[in-house]
Amino acid sequence: MTQTLPEDQREELLEILEARFRKHMERHEGMEWAKVQEKLAANPEKLWSLNEMERTEGEPDVVEYDEETDEYIFYDCSAESPKGRRSVCYDHEALEARKKHKPENSAMNMAAELGIEILTEKQYYKLQQLGDFDLKTSSWIHTPADIRKLGGAIFCDRRYNTVFLYHNGADSYYAARGFRGSLRV
Repeated sequence: MTQTLPEDQREELLEILEARFRKHMERHEGMEWAKVQEKLAANPEKLWSLNEMERTEGEPDVVEYDEETDEYIFYDCSAESPKGRRSVCYDHEALEARKKHKPENSAMNMAAELGIEILTEKQYYKLQQLGDFDLKTSSWIHTPADIRKLGGAIFCDRRYNTVFLYHNGADSYYAARGFRGSLRV
């Protein structure tokens, strides 16, 4: 089922996205808001996902344009891992494996519910080139199958002016760890 936003919410969201786009031009040099807005108008179902990114405090912004697919790519650009997506384990398998003190959800489940993809390691490093993110929090990132098969998952943060990649059990969760996502429009 395709989710859509009522007209008033669409207009409000577009105003927020445009203001953020104009405030952070360094994230999307050479891109024009009119072209991004045109893409959004042609893909109204994507506005629902962007609204969910915004609602969970991800502060989505355009960070990339894929010429091959003619798509703009939004990332969560909140200073810290989105507040509305913290205290989650990595995926559904890890959530089901926990016997005690289960978190309410997992990063992968939430990403699917929001209609977004969890950032990859490459995307996370690209985000960190655009600013200083996750100075106090950390974010789950897409974990390679061979690591996940062994029960692990990976996450990143920025400390000491350096981006770090770590591992943890996929079933672990912390109040300061969430996840960041991306959306292609």
